[in-house]
Amino acid sequence: MRTAPESPLGVCLLDRAEAAVRLSATDPRLALVEARAVLDPAGRPGPAGAYGEAASVALRAAALAARELGDLELARERLEEAIAAGRSFPLRVAQARMSLVTVRAQLGDPEGGLRLADLAERDLAGTDLARLGVQRSVALILLGRHEEAVRHCDRAVGLLDDDPRFRAGGLLNRGLAHTYLERYEEAEADLAECARVARSAGLDHVAMLAEGNLPFVAARRGDIAAAFARYRAAETTLFGFPERLAAMRTDFAEALVAARLPGEARTLLEQAVPELVAAGAQAAVPGARLLLAQAALLAGDAPLAETTARTALAELDAQGRTAWLPLAREVVLRARLAEAPAPLPPHACDPPAARAAPPPVHAFDPAAARAAPPPVHAFDPAAEAPVILGQETAEAEGPPTGTHDPTAADDLVTALITCADDLAACGWPGASAALRLTAAAAAVRLGAITHARPQLDRVAATATRPLVRWHATAMRHRLDGDLDRALAAAARGIETVHIPGGDAGPRDSTGSRDSTGSRDSAGSRDRDVARDAELRVHAARPAEDLAVFGLEVAVDRARRTGDARTVLEWAERWRAVVRGAGAASFRLPDPAPCRPPGTLPGALPAGSGLLVELVRRGDDLFAVAAGPGGCALRRLGSYQAAVEATVRIRYGLRRRALRDTRRDDTPHDTDGLSGPADEGVARELSALDRVLLSGPGTLESAGCPAGGPVTIVPTGALCTLPWPLLPSLHGRPVSVAADAAAWLAPRPGPAGAPLVLSLAGPGLDHAAAEADMVAAAHRRARRVRATRAEVLRALERADVLHVAAHGMFSPRGPMLSRITLDDAPLMAYDLLTARRIPRLVVLSACDAGMAHAPVDGAALGLAGAFLDSAARNGDTACVVAGVLPVRDEEALALMTLFHTLLAEGRSPADALARASAKTAVPGFVCFGAGDTPFAAG
Repeated sequence: MRTAPESPLGVCLLDRAEAAVRLSATDPRLALVEARAVLDPAGRPGPAGAYGEAASVALRAAALAARELGDLELARERLEEAIAAGRSFPLRVAQARMSLVTVRAQLGDPEGGLRLADLAERDLAGTDLARLGVQRSVALILLGRHEEAVRHCDRAVGLLDDDPRFRAGGLLNRGLAHTYLERYEEAEADLAECARVARSAGLDHVAMLAEGNLPFVAARRGDIAAAFARYRAAETTLFGFPERLAAMRTDFAEALVAARLPGEARTLLEQAVPELVAAGAQAAVPGARLLLAQAALLAGDAPLAETTARTALAELDAQGRTAWLPLAREVVLRARLAEAPAPLPPHACDPPAARAAPPPVHAFDPAAARAAPPPVHAFDPAAEAPVILGQETAEAEGPPTGTHDPTAADDLVTALITCADDLAACGWPGASAALRLTAAAAAVRLGAITHARPQLDRVAATATRPLVRWHATAMRHRLDGDLDRALAAAARGIETVHIPGGDAGPRDSTGSRDSTGSRDSAGSRDRDVARDAELRVHAARPAEDLAVFGLEVAVDRARRTGDARTVLEWAERWRAVVRGAGAASFRLPDPAPCRPPGTLPGALPAGSGLLVELVRRGDDLFAVAAGPGGCALRRLGSYQAAVEATVRIRYGLRRRALRDTRRDDTPHDTDGLSGPADEGVARELSALDRVLLSGPGTLESAGCPAGGPVTIVPTGALCTLPWPLLPSLHGRPVSVAADAAAWLAPRPGPAGAPLVLSLAGPGLDHAAAEADMVAAAHRRARRVRATRAEVLRALERADVLHVAAHGMFSPRGPMLSRITLDDAPLMAYDLLTARRIPRLVVLSACDAGMAHAPVDGAALGLAGAFLDSAARNGDTACVVAGVLPVRDEEALALMTLFHTLLAEGRSPADALARASAKTAVPGFVCFGAGDTPFAAG
């Protein structure tokens, strides 16, 4: 609509300016050139207003081009100039304000953006009003008003068939809003349609944005494997658009934080935050900082978490984003809580009937991490004397660390409760209930116990999710000293997760379910991806936290009664919840009615040999030993001390492998350790063995014959210990597992001769000879090419797959661990979607067995990914892999004997034990179901 007197030059300039607006989406740099060409003659002296309309439109075109190129501040300046230049043209002013809505919101003022939208609406009609709805949805999403954003996009998309740019934008924004509302099928459909519309219109950049959001959607719905693959593709397509790439990294990192992957998230955010600051994307900066604070808290870095969260809080406050302020305060408070010293030993706050040293109450915590690791302890075997449960012992409780200030503790608990109130008021009821449980737990731990019961009563009465209510009830029973009723309530809470719709809960005021609420409408794909390994290990699920609470109560109860069976049941229930299995009904067979304290005679499931499962309560480490004679529970000492000993052992063994301590001609013993430095490692191994295994009540307590097979279920960082090197296990068949499921399951008989496939990766002198040796050792065996596609195909066919290649463990991002192949690496996350895993996978690669297990139940890394994929398909598998660097020629010697023994019909664990003892090559471990033999051949 043109209202000013028109000259031929004015009409020409206006047409050219409008063309520049259209061009800004497909070629922003050329659009800038065209806008400057309009502004040059339009800025010359002439009749008042003769060129004002063209200048306003050209300035808007320049702003849109600057926005596409990531310069938000320049875009804001040009739009404000466009409003001034078009002051005699209400429509042009309204259009400039419409464009400024998104820019203002992304610069950190979404409320100001909405006010601009209200002003622009007065002078817009028809499709311009629909375009305004698309722009308004950006500000609404930033403010957390996702349902409103969906409604605006719904109205707009149906009216914009003739404007592919804004139609694609409406689909993109609606897809993001649907993602936050956990409507993942709708989100992916909108993003796919956005990409289709954009590409057909030549808007490749908009299509890349839609595809760049797919990793975020996939990770939010739990499909971590697809999320990594989509991120890798999107990172390539968005290269050259740093602000857009940073926004995509932030979105993906948000989902990774929610999935408890702090290392991977932190890596992305450390790139994204400076890029967003450089681009002037002020609205995105505080959210990215808050995510970085959450990642730091998950990793145990409470000081960094608090500092970063305070900065984000100030930025959010300055932007007027009041709905998000309680979320930032919550991270600040959780970081303070992680550093707060406890005033007394745990049992000092118990009522008189509960003097059995109960653990700190473990609350459902969806937004933050466990407390920071305990202080470093020296590893002193004499000081870590074992305690056999069922005997009367006196525990020495050390003084509390730090200086406890009762007033400060009371203030912190009060601040947690106030923040929970604020979360509820701002539309975050799930987070509010979770923080109330945390406040109650903190009140018990910090000695402000009078605050605990009112919060638990409130959650038990008002929480929408049955699981959260049962958690509060269990915590109340524990405060009363009734541990049996606390365990019963915890079990009932976990059961609700495994009843269809049992813990679905209504939506909160923003339209979102409480975190991890189930959605039956999502279909079978959602149910499948919800079992994804990483999500199950890290996701902030209330069931996991409630299972941890139950395990801690079971340990405390066992310290009174000697009931080791209940501890084992809860340990397995917790691990089953972590891996997404049906843990609610997990029970061992009923024991005999009468039993001595500390043991459970009677038939356990048909486990092979002895099971030793490690559990933690704080820094206290325990072992449950189970076998034909029943169960026994033994207190081992400090978990942190055992971890530090493991680190020293691994360091010494790595130096040996790298020839830093032994020349080629140095003689060595059959255990593979010799020389002064090796003697130091041997002493460390013997000391750790005395604490973990060889003391009374562990290996010999469950009625297992000496030298029989042993299954170890470690906890935390102890999964990286080379267990077969401990003196008590030397020469014995040893399997290291993430849980006891395979040990408890009946053993299948040997099948026919296995199909064995082998391959040799690049860069290893003896890899080809090793692969040929494997093919020659078995009756049905052959080599395959070392390509990613061939390996993935081999997984579908082989009974045994042998990989001789370089391996790399990524400690900050365990699912980014890889095996080097000829064309492309095989990533750990590639295995999450495998439809079948061979019964035995041999990874003759350095560090291929290394794992990172922040939550027990599944070890992350290459070996863990193979085993988890097999379990997800209902199968059991075994992985033989190195946890230390292994020299090429040593691997060949070990594997030659291992495959010879395997072909004779021995189990993988037995074959590995014999081969390691004979060749004196340490560092390989048998993971998973290692005690099932293969048929000879």
